[in-house]
Amino acid sequence: MQKKNSFKYVGISILVVITFVFGFISGRYVTSKGWFVPSGSGVINKSNGDTSADFNLFWTVWDDLKGEYVDSNKVTDQNMLYAAIKGLVSSYDDPATLFLNPKETEDFNNSISGKAFQGIGAELGYENNQVIVVAPLSGSPAQKAGLRAGDIIVKVDGIAIKSTDNLSDIVLKIRGKSGTTVTLTIVPKGTNTTKDLTITRGEITVPSIEVKDVKDHPELKIINVSRFTEDSLMKWETNWDNAVAQVLNSNAKGVIIDLRGNPGGYFDAAVYAGGEFLPKGTIVSKQQDRNGNVQDFKVDRKGKMIDMPVVVLVDGSSASASEILAGALQKNNRALIIGENSYGKGTAQSILDLPGGATLHLTTLKWLLPDGSWINHDNTIKPDQVVKYSEEDFKKGIDNQLVKAIQTVLSKIK
Repeated sequence: MQKKNSFKYVGISILVVITFVFGFISGRYVTSKGWFVPSGSGVINKSNGDTSADFNLFWTVWDDLKGEYVDSNKVTDQNMLYAAIKGLVSSYDDPATLFLNPKETEDFNNSISGKAFQGIGAELGYENNQVIVVAPLSGSPAQKAGLRAGDIIVKVDGIAIKSTDNLSDIVLKIRGKSGTTVTLTIVPKGTNTTKDLTITRGEITVPSIEVKDVKDHPELKIINVSRFTEDSLMKWETNWDNAVAQVLNSNAKGVIIDLRGNPGGYFDAAVYAGGEFLPKGTIVSKQQDRNGNVQDFKVDRKGKMIDMPVVVLVDGSSASASEILAGALQKNNRALIIGENSYGKGTAQSILDLPGGATLHLTTLKWLLPDGSWINHDNTIKPDQVVKYSEEDFKKGIDNQLVKAIQTVLSKIK
């Protein structure tokens, strides 16, 4: 994981896992008594001189709400402040740049580290101003109930999602204790009809990496990578090393890397995994900063599966670090990619710890493929072999993408 000053860099594409959600405003300050007083003129002039803002408007609205709203005790000053900061951050129109209050930060940290949490186990995002399911977590209540990547959520417990609702609002409606239920009205991917799914919330623990057998083919193994995060980068790399050792100890002759539904994570984790299959010195990815400076990230170790046939599975939920790994293997002609176009999220967020336990997730870098192209919604990882996973296939329990991957790897084994 790249570090710079007090920032922590991570590239999780998903804003929230459903158990939770996942600056300082000049002009006033909080005294020891906890109330706000004016300071200065209230006008903020940016150092580059391109704009200015009159903060008197902000405080006029603040005072009107505090002094005139009929339910005077409906919200606290702290909640008003957090909401104001969320609005400020949302003005950048970047779903990956967000402010999390202390509770949301705690839940986010638990989710990316794989700690047990309660909810339905689904990752959400925005697409075309609609709330979509980016990925149901493997084995989660959401997956078992039939929620799929690409489904659009239009109602929660019969209440329609409004255009003014942000992702935090929606998550608060869906979250809940294990054993309770929530009904989502969805538009299934690829359809124009709605249907209701009632999901019983549960406790969920998601391993970051699993090695799976292939039925009737002991010479093959599947490495299922659900995310590129753990409590630390070192722990993720250890889990990866253990998975590789398990594959090699089985005397497997071919491997499938399943990145479907993987929202991403540590940049360095993707670079580390890429080094398992590519020669030392090969470019895995690049990073570009706000000034246009580009840094190459190359394999710096001797991989253990340099010559093993490998196929990578991706879908519309494969994002961020998973796209880096898939793109590195594809652009270096090391692996065939099978499935559907990836999500298209090529930015890294600096996680800045704020006073009181809150965090600011701030987009600071772009991630590039080895050929220098930027991963985004218009430049996704495009499979070498497109294989759809339809609603009917899902209902029948048929995984055509995996079947194709197995056939492809078998054809490459000598």
